[in-house]
Amino acid sequence: MHPDLFSIGPVTLHTYGLFVALGFFVGLMVAKKLGEPAGLSRDQVMDMGFIIILSAIIGSRVMYVLMNTSYYTRNPLDMFKIWQGGLVFSGGVLAVVLTMVWYIKRHGLSLGKIADLWAPAVAIGEAIGRIGCLMAGCCYGRPTGMPWGITFTDPHSLACPLNVPLHPTQIYTSLSGIIIFITIMLLYVKRQFEGQVFLWFLILHSTARLVIEQFRGDDRGVLLSSGMSMTQFVAILILISAAGILIIAKARKKD
Repeated sequence: MHPDLFSIGPVTLHTYGLFVALGFFVGLMVAKKLGEPAGLSRDQVMDMGFIIILSAIIGSRVMYVLMNTSYYTRNPLDMFKIWQGGLVFSGGVLAVVLTMVWYIKRHGLSLGKIADLWAPAVAIGEAIGRIGCLMAGCCYGRPTGMPWGITFTDPHSLACPLNVPLHPTQIYTSLSGIIIFITIMLLYVKRQFEGQVFLWFLILHSTARLVIEQFRGDDRGVLLSSGMSMTQFVAILILISAAGILIIAKARKKD
């Protein structure tokens, strides 16, 4: 793959950062498009976009650092080098949810409406951003003999081992993001109550994460003695919570 696009003197354009930025931009445009008919101004959407981007980066990076504490204990300054890759999406989702709940309550907005608005934006944003993971070699898969395995050869790639076909877990995640985006966009038009789109996003995304995690080859960390990675644990919690809330919301609507 191509971790670096080009360098001009001391300045290097990292492919990972480019695609993550592109994902954020496209997601923001989707939210802006959905926000106009929902009665939100351009400034409101942009303000929320800034908060989401900042909290997502911080949350996903913190989760990645927690999953790789042994490395960052020895190299503490490297935890700030996010342009080299290393963001955990579930950590970003948790940070975004907490931050947006605070923002929405402060400004008297509808939590369900805003959550539905941003769910498709997050899905397509991740789908694009994961291409950056592929280029950088992070979030790589286990060795595989499947014909679609990808072999990383660039010595600057974060994938390990090099020159061995690996599961393209970055592509798996990107494709799942596109499928989720299409699914919840169709649901957005026919949603029956506020928050329904967001809950389905959490359910679909968590399910996809649980499946794809089985093919990841990078160090995922182990939660105590459960044999479960932190990402799997968070995905299960989100999946159960979202499914439970969805069931309760549907039951209340029938009443």
